[in-house]
Amino acid sequence: MAAAAPDQTATPASPPKVKPGVVKIVGLVVLSLLLGFGYNREASRSYGPERVAGFGLGMLHGALMPAALPTLMMGKDVPIYARNNVGRGYNIGFILGLNLCGTVFFGFAFWQPKSGRRPGEME
Repeated sequence: MAAAAPDQTATPASPPKVKPGVVKIVGLVVLSLLLGFGYNREASRSYGPERVAGFGLGMLHGALMPAALPTLMMGKDVPIYARNNVGRGYNIGFILGLNLCGTVFFGFAFWQPKSGRRPGEME
């Protein structure tokens, strides 16, 4: 008696799974570049010499300050702090905007979706 031949049909290889960390890094780099290009475009409007920056612009400038990094790395000199400001109100707004932006940006970077398991439940 002859032995049955094993099934010779090839199954297509499944595409390699991309790790969530790689997706987050790529997403953050793309977001940073988009913010950098936008910041470069809008910096001249927001930091005009005749404009006195108050609390609201301080928050905006603080929130957008990290977006200046890609633009600065591309060799363009863009402002990150308004010299013509109202003082303490602008500074408080700047710091609050910077912290809020950092919280959102790094919160996204370290966010992990909840799995279907309950806390303390073993796999």
